[in-house]
Amino acid sequence: MRVPDWTIYAAVVGVLLIASLNRRENADAPPAPPPPDETEGALLGPVTPFDPSVTVHAPDIPFQPSSGTAFSIADEGLWVTARHVVEGCRQPAIKVGGGRAVAADVRLAPRADVAVLQTRGGPPAIPVAELGGLRENQRGFHPGFPQARAGEVASRLLGRETLKVRGRGQRDEPVLAWAEVGRTDGLGGTLAGLSGSPVLDRQGRAVGVTIAESPRRGRIYTTAPDTFGPAVRGLQKADEPLTGRIVTIDNYGLVADELRRELRVAQVVCLSA
Repeated sequence: MRVPDWTIYAAVVGVLLIASLNRRENADAPPAPPPPDETEGALLGPVTPFDPSVTVHAPDIPFQPSSGTAFSIADEGLWVTARHVVEGCRQPAIKVGGGRAVAADVRLAPRADVAVLQTRGGPPAIPVAELGGLRENQRGFHPGFPQARAGEVASRLLGRETLKVRGRGQRDEPVLAWAEVGRTDGLGGTLAGLSGSPVLDRQGRAVGVTIAESPRRGRIYTTAPDTFGPAVRGLQKADEPLTGRIVTIDNYGLVADELRRELRVAQVVCLSA
């Protein structure tokens, strides 16, 4: 039996109408939010005498010129890095590309592995997160210059520890311990040179400064809010133009490249020791 032509036409029109409606609905729908990387845990508690500890032996030898990472926290030319990157350096500088570097003045934090650098003007700032609100197992992202070249690391927060430095700069400092969960393709071995980089949360805010690693344990150590907060308090003004970026395990390499290209994350070198 031959199917009437009008039945075929009606079916075709129906299919096209449904397809059109589906396309319009999809076009109007907002993009789905990225799925959470994993479930975050409880809020991080305060420092206690029972926090686990890790000991670092710093040889008591003259300062050896090296390089590290810094990040902008004010567009007037304020940067943060790790204290041990510039301590003992007569003239630290920020590399700005083209073989050029801009000299910086230094202010060392008295009780933390943090230093503030001052240059004449600077790039837009990375937002600094308010104290508190960190959760166990939350993601962290460390953009910088490991091994003196562009690279980045992803991590997740394990909790608090006490960093016991013995030798040069001897002190006991509360820190945060992060488990490394990813890094730049092709980057093997030590993360030396990443010291001073920000550890960013998923909103692109700096929650601390990267200061040490334990390669055998697969851990990265950053300043704790208890030391990072006082070291930078008041440096990022309320009217500072801030633009954070949402960071995920899928895009953190691209975000890190953008921050370095904009010099919001830059390499620190020592021009003379």
